[in-house]
Amino acid sequence: MSTNGDDRHTRQSDVQADVEAFLSDPATYGGRVAEVGRIDTHAAIVFLAGDDVYKIKRAVRFPFLDFSTPDKRRRACEREVELNRLTAPELYLGAVPIVRSPEGRLSFSGRGPVVEWAVHMRRFDETATFDRLAGEGALTQDLLDELAARIADLHEKAPVAAIDDPAGEIGRVALESCEELAASPGLFPADEVEELTEQTRAALQRLRPLIDRRARDGAIRRCHGDLHLGNVALIDGAPVIFDALEFDEALATIDVFYDLAFLLMDLWERGLRSEANRVLNRWLVSRRDRNDIPGLALLPLFLSMRAAIRAKVGAARATHLGGDAREAAVGEARGKFAAARAFLAPRAPRLVAVGGLSGTGKTTVAMALAADIGAAPGAIVVRSDVVRKVMFGARETERLPPDAYTPEAGLEVYAEMETQAAAILATGHSAILDGVHARPEERNAARGVATACAVPFTGIWLRAPEDELVARVDARSGDASDANASVVRRQLGYDTGRIDWIEVDAGGDRDRVVARVRAAMADILPPHNRATNGPRTNGR
Repeated sequence: MSTNGDDRHTRQSDVQADVEAFLSDPATYGGRVAEVGRIDTHAAIVFLAGDDVYKIKRAVRFPFLDFSTPDKRRRACEREVELNRLTAPELYLGAVPIVRSPEGRLSFSGRGPVVEWAVHMRRFDETATFDRLAGEGALTQDLLDELAARIADLHEKAPVAAIDDPAGEIGRVALESCEELAASPGLFPADEVEELTEQTRAALQRLRPLIDRRARDGAIRRCHGDLHLGNVALIDGAPVIFDALEFDEALATIDVFYDLAFLLMDLWERGLRSEANRVLNRWLVSRRDRNDIPGLALLPLFLSMRAAIRAKVGAARATHLGGDAREAAVGEARGKFAAARAFLAPRAPRLVAVGGLSGTGKTTVAMALAADIGAAPGAIVVRSDVVRKVMFGARETERLPPDAYTPEAGLEVYAEMETQAAAILATGHSAILDGVHARPEERNAARGVATACAVPFTGIWLRAPEDELVARVDARSGDASDANASVVRRQLGYDTGRIDWIEVDAGGDRDRVVARVRAAMADILPPHNRATNGPRTNGR
């Protein structure tokens, strides 16, 4: 004999089956479409009907999500539209009711009770989501930079939230994930889950003061909450962020670093490590008026948490699949679980400095190496050209007046670079100083930062012929550097003194230069593979 709860579940399942049939039928759309596509997730079903998309919430309840009643699904649909109109107003058309007529027919309007709600969206090219583009190697530097800037803008505009116990809330989410992983010993070995749990507890205890301090400083905001590659699409040539987390305000009221960590984890675990590193570096630059450097200490924990959540969601999704699709979901869940453990493994920081005259390719080399140095997602690049623009209150590509390049201004720029590098190293992450470093005292100061922070130091000095230096600076556009041919010729007259850094020939194309630097640093860099290739440049 069924209980009342069982009867309600059966009735909801029957209603949702009717709604699925209704939304799958091309006739529902007035003959405008020949067929309707369908995408299933653990919590929703998406119907692709010509230029329109309708998404319904599954009548499910997990420990992390509850769509078990019609009213909860209605509120979730309305909240989804409200949130996503902040970043993708052109996509989200509204929350629409599905009603049943007295004759028993379903429709989007008319007489009768509402039996379900759907999110109505304008359809975009589903092959243009960033997870698809990532698989095609199509995430260019321009796209990554624009995406980082849009995320920074989202975080700047997101409302600051007050939480009574921010560290406790982070701990609840992290340990809840560990408990749910432990409930699937067939997927996740019990001893490994226990080890992850203990590592997570230790990180939470160590980082509690920082989490609470950042909350007081306004770093906890109502963020996107589900910021992975599948929730970014290329529309009209630009990245558009959509599908913000709507079903749990607490899960999306988080430190901005935790929001960003999902995207970084997603890129990193796809082998797109330079891309992950670039997004982090560009996000930091875009938020240049905020001191986010101390928050880097939270990244190992946050990356691990994001991977653990992806593992448990993958396990839940697998229950709705069969055959090869289920095996793929199980494999992905296990891979994310392994990543959650790996992100918490300690990695010793180091300081690298890349020097050389303008046009030697310092920034190119620094960004090509950064993903391979230190903890995921790699080293933070402190670039003199960007630091100078920030110090003088200019936009990154705005040309500065001559008084920004006096010897006195140069001293201030290098002092600020060294201060930032020390702060980065203090978080456990590695740093790369990217500047000319023409004077011996500048090179000595860079080494001094590493000595003071008790980390290893590597200095790289790039050399190239005058004609190549001039050609490179003349070809620049949309770059932070103000150097031109006259600057290069003036620098060629510098007395640099004895160079005690590793000297590398920087002549020739980018890949050859980077390969030479890699060879010179072979003792500290991992073997070169696709995971450490830089993103495509789109002509830059």
